[in-house]
Parts: sequence; C-alpha cells; structure tokens
Amino acid sequence: MIRLLCLCVVLFCSVTTYAQDTVLVKRLADKFAKATFNSDFKTVLSLSYPPLVKLSGGRDTMEKIMQERTAELKGRGVMQFDGWVNAPGPFYKTGDNVHVLFPETVVMKMINGRYISHSYLLGISEDKGKTWTFMDVGNMPANVLQHLLPDLSSEMQIPPPTKPTFFPSQIQ
Repeated sequence: MIRLLCLCVVLFCSVTTYAQDTVLVKRLADKFAKATFNSDFKTVLSLSYPPLVKLSGGRDTMEKIMQERTAELKGRGVMQFDGWVNAPGPFYKTGDNVHVLFPETVVMKMINGRYISHSYLLGISEDKGKTWTFMDVGNMPANVLQHLLPDLSSEMQIPPPTKPTFFPSQIQ
C-alpha cells in the first residue's frame, strides 16, 4: 500500500511539473514570437539561444541582421507581420538539456492580401526546464542545427516550413 501511495505521489508530481513547464515555455515562446512580429529586437535577443547569437556575430550584429531583413521585407511591400505559436510538441530530455518544438504560423500582410506560412520554433533549456531560450529552426540548415545542438534528440523531427500561401484581400 505504501509503495502504491509513493508511486501515485511521484506520478502526480511528474505530471504537475510537466504541466508547469508547458505553461512556462509556451508563455515565453509567445513572448518571443510577439517580439519578433513587432520588431522588438531587444526582447528577441534576450530570449534567443546564446550560441546562435554568438554564431551570428554577437548581439549587435544579430540585431542589425534582423533590422536589415525586416527592412528588406517592408521594401517588398510587407506592411505588417503577425503570427503565433501553437501548443508545444513533446519534450525531449538529454542530461540537463530539454528541447521542445512549437509549430508556428507566420502572417505577412500586404496591401492586396496576406501571405501565410508555417514554420517551427525550438525551445531550449540547459537547466532541466528552469529557463528557456529559442530559435527559429524552420529554414535552418541541418548542419548548422547539428553544430548548435549536437545533443539534440534524434527522435525530434523538424518538418520543413511550408511555402507561403497568398490570400488576396476581399473587396467589399
């Protein structure tokens, strides 16, 4: 009877911890996505996976890259960015590291309609889920991802992003 009670306590605590981790990482992923779509590059950088920032040339260089890409898209007629992350997939644990993949919807609004595509945001914790950082892995080459995260679980499958689909504005 005592064994059964101990097992129930352990299982309950595991489920509770998992639920709390899911809520925390989803909230932070939402914050990262919102900052990205609002060109709040300081927040994006504060939540970005540090080795990615380093590989990009540091905070200043990465911020400049993000500004240039945003300006380029606006130069092509993108008026506004929007989107959201969906519920996280399974958590993959390797030692102290935890990884989780979020499906992400990206919306680029144009004067005559909008483009919608689907990509993926990777949540990374190096302290068993206490803190989280993120990186967009939708278009990331596999060798770069392997370089940044050599311990990424082989069970985690990252599908390719979808090509943007155009939806013209409805004229009333």
